[in-house]
Amino acid sequence: MRGFFLVVLLAVSAPVQAQTPDNRAQMQLSFAPVVKQAAPSVVNIYASRVVERRVPFADDPFFSQFFGEFDLPPSVQNSLGSGVIVGDGLVVSNYHVVGNATDIRVGLADRREYEARLVLADEAADLAILRLIDAPNLPALEFANSDAVEVGDLVLAIGNPFGVGQTVSSGIISGLARSGQGGSALMQGGRYFVQTDAPINPGNSGGALVDMSGHLVGINTQIVTRSGGSNGIGFAIPANLVEQVVAQAAQGNDRFQRPWTGVEVQEVDADLASALGLDRPMGVIVRRVAEDSPFGQAGIVPGDVITEVGGQTVNAAAELDFRLATYPMGETLSVRYLSQAGWREAAIETRPRPRGATPKLDTISVPGPFQGMTVSPLTRDMATRLNSPADTRGVVVIEAKGRAAQAGFQRGDILVSVNRRSVGSPEDLRALAAEQSGWWRVDMIRGARRITARFNG
Repeated sequence: MRGFFLVVLLAVSAPVQAQTPDNRAQMQLSFAPVVKQAAPSVVNIYASRVVERRVPFADDPFFSQFFGEFDLPPSVQNSLGSGVIVGDGLVVSNYHVVGNATDIRVGLADRREYEARLVLADEAADLAILRLIDAPNLPALEFANSDAVEVGDLVLAIGNPFGVGQTVSSGIISGLARSGQGGSALMQGGRYFVQTDAPINPGNSGGALVDMSGHLVGINTQIVTRSGGSNGIGFAIPANLVEQVVAQAAQGNDRFQRPWTGVEVQEVDADLASALGLDRPMGVIVRRVAEDSPFGQAGIVPGDVITEVGGQTVNAAAELDFRLATYPMGETLSVRYLSQAGWREAAIETRPRPRGATPKLDTISVPGPFQGMTVSPLTRDMATRLNSPADTRGVVVIEAKGRAAQAGFQRGDILVSVNRRSVGSPEDLRALAAEQSGWWRVDMIRGARRITARFNG
């Protein structure tokens, strides 16, 4: 029978400056020295929020007459996860654990509890930073260089699975550079992960993946499972990204500010690699670039293939975004790319998107099902807000009037292809609409669901 996969968001917590065994023989006997040093920095998080409830069909003209003004009492939703103390009274966890909470409490390994408030939330990265209220100076976990970890490295996962209390599991790094392959449910949002086989389960979300020096390698966030339990495929947000999010929270930011890329890229597959004269698929090919962006000012143009950023390989759009996000604003880093003139290197500076840089809107006026539709290029932030993978390519409907409204298009629809041809920009849609096809097939995303619509004329 055909299997199916579920993605379970979970939590694990992490250790602090650890004393490791003196030699390999000792390490094979026990991880206790690492655990003892790390455990004080691992916390349990209890979050709750009040949810307003309404009677079903209360807005329906027919059924509302039976309910009048009656409303259901609000309900309280509770969530349980883990977190990691990272210094200065700050605790890092997952957004899906505390992002919409109205009340947050943090429990330490020694059973002390403190209230906490959310100081930075970033849904796209699934990270949240809490500040403990009236807490003393607590042991904090040091960050590892997640770019230095290798497949096969030993790691520990510490957290509160199923709410049973602080628990430690061991494993290895089983994969690197996981950036969205594997299906729509797996790693949704185009995020970038470190993969581990250390058993992690629901309730571990926001906890830590720790190396044998007791340093934080990543924040465990989700697993892929057929049964709802741990099947040895877990994913952690790399520590290098977590460190930058924590740094911005310490500076007073309430949202994580990512460096502006100003480029639209596509992964280089085997066919593209052959056409470009590469001996194997590598890098990402630039499809569009803003002239005033860091990449544009460095001389990179459409058709160039970016293979490295800051000395690290780049093989997907999510990986390019991740590499830039691990540097603070104002940092200068090298980019290696292949142009028509051969291999080149350029220096770019990480900087935020300029104020007022809004996507250009385009209204389709030619007769057909798109007439009266206003669309915008789909940015990664817009895709995330619309509950789609951040690396989704298409255009988003800003407004639907006239024929487009009659055809059933709605604000927020993401048009992916028309007549099986990709729609990467408003210009693409305008060109396809002008072909005046008798029959139209439109593939789009609405509310995280893929829809295929067909129109006549």
